[in-house]
Amino acid sequence: MTLPPFDLHRATTVEEAGELLGRYGDDAVVYCGGTELLLLYKLGFAFYGHLVDVKPIEELAGIQRENGTVVIGATATHREIERSPVVLDAIPALAEMERRVANIRVRNVGTLGGNLCFSDPHSDPATFLLAAEAGVECRQAGAPARRLPIRDFLVGPHQTALEAGELLVSVRVPLPPAGARIVHRKLAFHERPAVTVCCLARVEDCAVAEARIAVGSVGPVPVRATEAERALTGKPPDDGVALAEAGALAAEAARPVEDANGSVDYKANLVRVLVARTFREATA
Repeated sequence: MTLPPFDLHRATTVEEAGELLGRYGDDAVVYCGGTELLLLYKLGFAFYGHLVDVKPIEELAGIQRENGTVVIGATATHREIERSPVVLDAIPALAEMERRVANIRVRNVGTLGGNLCFSDPHSDPATFLLAAEAGVECRQAGAPARRLPIRDFLVGPHQTALEAGELLVSVRVPLPPAGARIVHRKLAFHERPAVTVCCLARVEDCAVAEARIAVGSVGPVPVRATEAERALTGKPPDDGVALAEAGALAAEAARPVEDANGSVDYKANLVRVLVARTFREATA
């Protein structure tokens, strides 16, 4: 497979990227890691005559701690996040999740911002960030930045809340509450995950004081299973009946769709099993 010819433009500021995107209109697309975009080119599923490379934009780079939040630039690669001293110190579960993304080749090139903007339904980071109650910062050329939670950013399969000419600048991940543990697990039969589950749990006085459950890779978008969370809150962490109920509620919230990974019933069962395993690990 070969790539069709295109023009590559390297932007050094958000304003320059916005100008290029405006100049070439529907024939232009943002390019960063390219792990998803160039694959679509090779397969003939998409083509744009102009690629706007945003990797040189300093505003989109870096990983830093800001009060109780880890701020990750949109152009940070999965490998950079996996090995970042800031992430390893503040949110080690995030580094562990990134360590399991795809393969080393993809992690060296692919970026967190590109992963989220592509909004592939089969994605590790989106599920983790949903359970972590992360948010994103976006900005258009010449306009102030706007922030929105990750649940509002991911609109649907390959659809986000980005406006025309707007760039994802950074991902903001709050530190887990004191005493809480967050665990991300997945099952994968091929390169992409068939189911991803992320649970955050905080136990006080032998009862679940806080529970967060996010499920992805089985439906159109990752979701927070709020009804499942309520089923666990206030119960002993080893309550098997509550865990079974939470798994069933999470499977329903995930809205599984049939695909190459299995039927709706099969994928719902995967969710039930993985929710129970992951929550038990988070409360161990």
